Amino acid sequence: MLPAVDLQFLQEKSVLFEVLSESNMTCVLLKDYELPPGFDRDRADLLLRLSPGYPDVPPDMWWFKPPVLLAGGTKAQATDLMETYLGSSWQRWSRHLEQGQWRSGCDGLEGFLAVVRGSLEQAVRG
Repeated sequence: MLPAVDLQFLQEKSVLFEVLSESNMTCVLLKDYELPPGFDRDRADLLLRLSPGYPDVPPDMWWFKPPVLLAGGTKAQATDLMETYLGSSWQRWSRHLEQGQWRSGCDGLEGFLAVVRGSLEQAVRG
């Protein structure tokens, strides 16, 4: 369900993950994803939902369980919606790639997780 390069990347990084399917989407669940300093917790489960056209179609948004707040207890921008996937409630981080940020046929989870990390660090900086 995931391209071999993505599976290899996750395995080489010793990431605890599951690949599941729901509503015609490939769901990649990264368990105990390590958050950068500045949040109310060190780790949370991270959900990536990939459309059937992935990797030609870029990922869009990501979700955390339990909800992740900034260390002061406030929500990061565009994180107030909760959605149900895989039988659980997830906090949606509404973030979108910019035009040209995804290279079809070249980019994969390694690059997208770098985007996630950068966005988390930016949320802490304000």
